[in-house]
Amino acid sequence: MYLIRMKNCAFFARHGVLDEEETLGQRFYVDAALTVDPGRALEDDSIEGTVDYGVAFQVIERIITGERRFLIEALALEVGKALTLRFPQISRAEITVRKPNAPVPGVLDHVEVTVAWPE
Repeated sequence: MYLIRMKNCAFFARHGVLDEEETLGQRFYVDAALTVDPGRALEDDSIEGTVDYGVAFQVIERIITGERRFLIEALALEVGKALTLRFPQISRAEITVRKPNAPVPGVLDHVEVTVAWPE
C-alpha cells in the first residue's frame, strides 16, 4: 500500500445553501489522500496498475464543477466514491473540500470538511 496526496486542487463552482452562493459562485479547494494497493505496478514501473493523477484530477473537477450541492460534505463523499469506482486499486479515499467564503457572521480563513470512503 502507498498514499497519493493531491493538494489544493482549485475549481470555481456554485455550491451552498444560499441563493447568493449559486448566483455569485466561488472558488473551492480539494485535497485527496488516496490509499492505493498497486499490486506489482511499483515493481514493474507500470502506470496501468496505479492511479493516473491527471485522470484523478479530471474526476474531481467533473464533480466539483458539476451539479450544485447544498453541502460540501456531499461533494466530498461523491468525489471519494467516484475515485474508488474509477480506480479499483484505491482502497480508501479521504477527500477534503475547503470553502473560503462560507457565509458565516465572522472572519475566518475557510470552512473545510473531510470525508473518507469507504468509511
